[in-house]
Amino acid sequence: MMKFRFRRQGTDPQREKIKQELFAFNKTVEHGFPHQPSALAFDPKLQLMAIGTKSGAIKIYGAPGVEFTGLHNDTTAVTQIHFLPGQGRLLSLLDDNTIHLWELVAGPLREVGGVKKEGVVSLQEVNTYSLPGRPGIESCSATRVTVLLLLKSCDLLCVGTEGGGVYFLEVPSLSLKDNQTLLQDQITHSLPDDYRCGKSLGPVEALQEHPQQSGKILIGYSRGLVVLWDLSIRHAEQLFLGKQQLESLVWERSGNLFVCSHNDGGYSVWAVTSGNTCNHQPVSSTIPYGPFPCKAISKILWRTTQAGSPVLLYSGGMPRASYGDRHCLTIQQDKDHVTLDFTSRVIDFFTVHSVEQEREFDEPSALVVLLEEELVVIDLQTPGWPSMPTPYLAPLHSSAITCSCHISSVPPKLWERLVNAGKAQQSRHWPICGGKNLAPPPKQQELLLTGHEDGTVRFWDASGVALTPLYKLSTANVFHTDCDPSDDPQDPSNDPDMQQEEEEWPPFRKVGCFDPYSDDPRLGIQKISLCKYSNKLVVAGTAGQVIVLGLSDERSDHFVDVSVVDLLYDREGFTWKGHDRLEPRSKPAPFPPGFQPLVVVQCLPPASVTAVALHAEWNLIAFGTSHGFGLFDYHRRNAVLARCTLHPNDSLAMEGPLSRVKSLKKSLRQSFRRIRKSRVSGKKRTITTPTSKVQEANAALAEQEEVAPVQRRIEPRSADDSLSGVVRCVCFADTFLRDGTHHGPTLWAGTNSGSVYAYALEVPGVGSGRVCERGGASESSVCVEAVLGKEIQLMHRAPVVSICVLDGRGKPLPDPYEASQDLAIAPDMTNAHSVLIASEEQLKVFSLPKVSAKTKFKLTAHEGCRVRKVAMVVFSSTAQEDYSEHTLVCLTNLGDMHLFSIPALRPQVRYDCIRKEDISGIASCVFTRNGQGFYLISPSEYERFSLSAKVLTEPLCFVQLDRPLDDGTTVQPQANGTHKNQMDESLDLSLAGQTEEPPSCLSSPILDTPLDSPLSCADLTLDSTAELTVEDVRDFLTVDEAENNLKNIKEEEGRSTGILIN
Repeated sequence: MMKFRFRRQGTDPQREKIKQELFAFNKTVEHGFPHQPSALAFDPKLQLMAIGTKSGAIKIYGAPGVEFTGLHNDTTAVTQIHFLPGQGRLLSLLDDNTIHLWELVAGPLREVGGVKKEGVVSLQEVNTYSLPGRPGIESCSATRVTVLLLLKSCDLLCVGTEGGGVYFLEVPSLSLKDNQTLLQDQITHSLPDDYRCGKSLGPVEALQEHPQQSGKILIGYSRGLVVLWDLSIRHAEQLFLGKQQLESLVWERSGNLFVCSHNDGGYSVWAVTSGNTCNHQPVSSTIPYGPFPCKAISKILWRTTQAGSPVLLYSGGMPRASYGDRHCLTIQQDKDHVTLDFTSRVIDFFTVHSVEQEREFDEPSALVVLLEEELVVIDLQTPGWPSMPTPYLAPLHSSAITCSCHISSVPPKLWERLVNAGKAQQSRHWPICGGKNLAPPPKQQELLLTGHEDGTVRFWDASGVALTPLYKLSTANVFHTDCDPSDDPQDPSNDPDMQQEEEEWPPFRKVGCFDPYSDDPRLGIQKISLCKYSNKLVVAGTAGQVIVLGLSDERSDHFVDVSVVDLLYDREGFTWKGHDRLEPRSKPAPFPPGFQPLVVVQCLPPASVTAVALHAEWNLIAFGTSHGFGLFDYHRRNAVLARCTLHPNDSLAMEGPLSRVKSLKKSLRQSFRRIRKSRVSGKKRTITTPTSKVQEANAALAEQEEVAPVQRRIEPRSADDSLSGVVRCVCFADTFLRDGTHHGPTLWAGTNSGSVYAYALEVPGVGSGRVCERGGASESSVCVEAVLGKEIQLMHRAPVVSICVLDGRGKPLPDPYEASQDLAIAPDMTNAHSVLIASEEQLKVFSLPKVSAKTKFKLTAHEGCRVRKVAMVVFSSTAQEDYSEHTLVCLTNLGDMHLFSIPALRPQVRYDCIRKEDISGIASCVFTRNGQGFYLISPSEYERFSLSAKVLTEPLCFVQLDRPLDDGTTVQPQANGTHKNQMDESLDLSLAGQTEEPPSCLSSPILDTPLDSPLSCADLTLDSTAELTVEDVRDFLTVDEAENNLKNIKEEEGRSTGILIN
């Protein structure tokens, strides 16, 4: 017997084949706005836009669904981008003074399932160049690039430098043409003596090609001098002797004049006339926001129109004293004058206008402004110049994201009503429309709901590559907030003189939706639950408010009922030291079409809500805080249950999230005490919990099995840990709790101390087969009742992360209404049910109703990982249409995904997904029902990934290119797009080859992002998500973890960049 004790079963080839058909890990697309953008470019021929970031990424966008991504080898900021129009190529300038050439490159054909598919097409770096330093000069600052100009012929790149020289590179070879180099000395000799006066001309600030005469360029120097240079004869044709420091240049379309902007907040118009080599004075010079000192106009554009007056656009120029801190861009045309006021810094901007040579006027149709935190598009053809909502690149972090929720298979009727409710936000014709999205229409509509710090819930269309905003819900108008406008003692609108004076000058207009400041932090949304069949929504917030909302197509003014649930009604000696509750409005409030509040449940004390569950078929909501949990019947406006979970030593739970100084100090102290105590006591520690059938079963199970080599024994946690009463999860289930023959509604709740409470519910009408309607007078007086059925205490007191009841077939119970309306397979009610309880340290299945342990898995690897997120996912096979498996997905604090079969809890696969240092990304992760997921890689970006071999959401697009070959001929390749980061050419080819290996791979290319990629940015604030617990921070405080982190860092330093997939 002994010699077979540790024998392990061999791998089953058939099972391994099924795994390959079910599971595959891919990072597919990034949703949202690029983190820390630094450069902008536009290709008017292909109608494509490119954005560069400070982490060295380049992202190309066209029509919704058309996306490409490239990544420089070095994590250096991209300072400039320039397209080679129509060619699918672009040039990038990095902060390290290197110039890079990128192009869309198609890989070889690949065979998938015996069918030849088109090769992976990706944005790939093909060439690079760095200007050499000038001989005899120690510093390279003289050759530091300040500005790039690509001639219309796309064969010559002009490079302006800090030393005042202009260099010329052949494109695409990026080879220097020494005989063309223009040094500052050559210009200085032709200047009048009174202008020269021994002063340097300064760096080259601007380069612009003549719009009508090729081979002539304007060179603008910092000192103010502008030179019209003829490249063919290498001679200065005209000199414009400006005296004010230059910032930017722009030609008028005819080439008869140009405009330059200056650092004093003004701009000048210069006439270009033949025969006059020296121009001393401009035609006109204007400081639009003078006469007081103004900030520099960093960029200016001049666009002609057939209507007459040109459109002038410029950034900056604000009066220093009064509006020096504003981020503004001005649009002027004749008497129309608007100053766009943004909430973040202007990076760059361009206009979408006619570029055909035969056209006489520019006729700008749109203005695209790249800001530090969002992209703003202005419609220049509509009177008043309104802004256009973006179909993608929406700033997810317009207010900091605090929670998220994903809804699969949204019913068409709900989808239509949401679209109609948000129709005011629907986009007009989107000007950046290059390429064609070839992805088939989604088989089902998907919603991503994000809760925000300002009390809003945003609904996003997550069905495809483009994450499109559908509808925004605000909960602030339900309450009186700290910054309520009605409480403002002085309203400027009451003073017409003051209002008129403010509106006169400058004519500011607030534009953009990024607003990082919350009126009241208590409004923050912490939990969201949506029933897609009954159109009921529950949102819970930071101040203990739980709001039940219903969907309405009409505007409504009504009063919102408020019910108070005191979770400490039977406890004495506890005093809440945190924030006050939000005060509800005493008068009816207006609510626009969409989700409108039906009732507000206010928890007391007003602590942040940590868990919420909605069962619309029973008209019940359950909610939990750090003090306990409650059950509320929103149909009868009746509080059914309030249970306190506080331990007598849980004083920390009374301080609230906004009183963190003392809390953090105390939690750190107790963490170190627990570490010290566990080391001293070792294995002598005993558990002092009362015995029960559950603990006896646990003890028997522990004695019978040996600890596997990949597991370790779990140290029991102390019962007096702070925050032990925090309710981590609540759920409803129709199952067997009282006996094995009668099933009924139940409520389950799990806490931070490993306690699980199960209540049997008496819901009127459920026993007879259906819930009573609101008008039923006979049952209206009958209340829902809750009776404690089971109370489970996990042996090691690990926090309960998730509870899920499994039916007789071992599958999760369907959602409310799914079984009763034949929307899902009815659960098996003939065989015994079981409950799967996932704690931070292990997974365990108990039989019902006896609650005896059936099986468990200790998810504690050598690093001591802890479960952070758990989800039940259905994986479909790529080989068999009708085959699928229910699988448990676990995300740990180390950022890896573990997949288990249920109910046997057999490990299937493990993938490294998120870097373990990225605790904000781990805390923000949300799974979908079909095997995909989202997590924040920056405050403004979601990374989308897939664990399923069949279900992928990835770019599949088409771009028509017009690229010249080396011999001068042109070809028109068709590029199918992918979203893929390229480190270098050799790595690109290897990654493209890897897509052929898995037999379940689809024809669409996939994205591979290294864990140490800058796109997986670690520069995150902990406030970007509210689901961080004290345990998240403790992971990085223990000595063992510190040693492991140091060891891992040393290992990673010696390891080359690669894809970490097991």
